[in-house]
Amino acid sequence: MTYAEAYKKLEKYGQLHILKYYDELSEDEKKELLQQIESVDLSVIELCKDKSELAKKGKIEPLGAMQLDEIEANKEEFTAIGLDAIRKGKVAAVLLAGGMGTRLGSDDPKGMYNIGLTKDIYIFERIVRNLLDVVDEAGVWVHLFVMTSDKNHDKTVAFFEQMNYFGYNKEYVTFFMQDMAPAVDYDGHVYMEAKGKMSMSPNGNGGWFSSMDKCGVLDIVRKNRIEWLNVFAVDNVLQRMADPCFVGATIAKDCAVGAKVVKKNAPDEKVGVMCLEDGRPSIVEYYELTEELMNAKDEKGEPAYNFGVILNYLFRVADLEEIVKKSMPLHIVEKKISYIDENANLVKPEAPNGYKFETLVLDMIHLAKNCLPFEVVREKEFAPIKNKTGIDSVESARALLQKNGVTL
Repeated sequence: MTYAEAYKKLEKYGQLHILKYYDELSEDEKKELLQQIESVDLSVIELCKDKSELAKKGKIEPLGAMQLDEIEANKEEFTAIGLDAIRKGKVAAVLLAGGMGTRLGSDDPKGMYNIGLTKDIYIFERIVRNLLDVVDEAGVWVHLFVMTSDKNHDKTVAFFEQMNYFGYNKEYVTFFMQDMAPAVDYDGHVYMEAKGKMSMSPNGNGGWFSSMDKCGVLDIVRKNRIEWLNVFAVDNVLQRMADPCFVGATIAKDCAVGAKVVKKNAPDEKVGVMCLEDGRPSIVEYYELTEELMNAKDEKGEPAYNFGVILNYLFRVADLEEIVKKSMPLHIVEKKISYIDENANLVKPEAPNGYKFETLVLDMIHLAKNCLPFEVVREKEFAPIKNKTGIDSVESARALLQKNGVTL
């Protein structure tokens, strides 16, 4: 992209301030800024004007889950179906690991955080160990795709190499970077994090499949005839991915998506809840649940919206190919965004000062034709690490790991 082309694009969206320091940049810095301007989608900024319209929900109704007793009764059948698919190379895992360990007091990628007490045990290590359980059971390697961000890609790849992939076969591990979106102030002006660089942020966990496509990683999926992708987040150290029983149940029920869920521990627990929205599978975030929905009962007298998602989803690739052709809803999220002020000094705000743009994996669920909520035992598969102490913390995850026989 030339300077004139960049100027024209920025002028169209009212973002000419991005070129304020252009003449002060080195030739390499100028080239990098022009490349960034060329690649960034500035049309999303227009959505700030109608952000109140973006969050509207349709008609919400309950969606029943496949519960533990039904799963146990069919475990042998489901596991056999799942193992067959895994052994035929039809199942792969996708780790969402683009975040940093900032809330844990670390400047490294979150997966590099050491949760050990008497020895070094890293979040990445626990996740790989859980996947190795499936490899051992099936007798074949499961392809692992690791999504990073521009903020942590090099460190993540170097760490896996340094740790010898925690015993995993590196031929079956592929890294790819998540797409980025601009971060703006409340007036819709893109923040600059340096004189020659716009402030960007990952485009949300719903961007994982489109990012795989953009990075050319889907070529591996298609070449190897992978039919199912199990996508999961980095912060749950107990989760089971490419779980044969879960895979088998989703296949047996001919569902486009499977979603691991846990029974809520309280009506107001801060987890998204499986439901139907306008007759299609959907997820209502905890802050969207009204008192009426929280207190609603099913025919058995149980809470009607009783199963929370843990960000562990199994998607059929054929359906994903159709989903990404549709327009994914965009969420505008208020955040703290570092920027340079009028004197080009870096400012790190203590309170939210603008918006980031994200797509969410829960919207991919709503674009699918059907979904199987699959209950798992909370104490065995749900140990999220979001904080250093307290609820969903390093402390609580350590306690759950030890309860499950993991020596820390």
